[in-house]
Amino acid sequence: MLGDLLQFQFVKNPGAAFSIGNAYTWIFSILASAVTVFIVWFARRIRSLGWAIVFGLLLGGVLGNLTDRLFREPGFGVGHVVDFLRIPLLPAIFNIADTAIVVSMGLFLILTLRGVGLDGSRPVRADDDGAELEESPATRPGENS
Repeated sequence: MLGDLLQFQFVKNPGAAFSIGNAYTWIFSILASAVTVFIVWFARRIRSLGWAIVFGLLLGGVLGNLTDRLFREPGFGVGHVVDFLRIPLLPAIFNIADTAIVVSMGLFLILTLRGVGLDGSRPVRADDDGAELEESPATRPGENS
């Protein structure tokens, strides 16, 4: 597709990443269903755009791969996920759902390391004089009160 940068290569993957767990495809279907239910249940607690993007990407990726597992050959719940994107520098062939999951996990790490809460607030910190400052969505620099 883009020369040596991105190529199409059709693969049916019965397992997880790098085809690990080929004999346990049905377990991946159950786990993906549980993650989907959790995200839908948990979504009402999210008040931050960043966290909404994390959970939206994760939900989209999980549902994309779950759809393959439920409706593709060889049968319901044990279907093979279609992977078709290959970057020659990487040892994997993947799909758009996998990309969404990986990006969501990267954003998850960034938000967690920055201490951003589900409501968008950040932990209390001290200024140069030792006085406590609280960063919250309403008191961030550049935002109107």
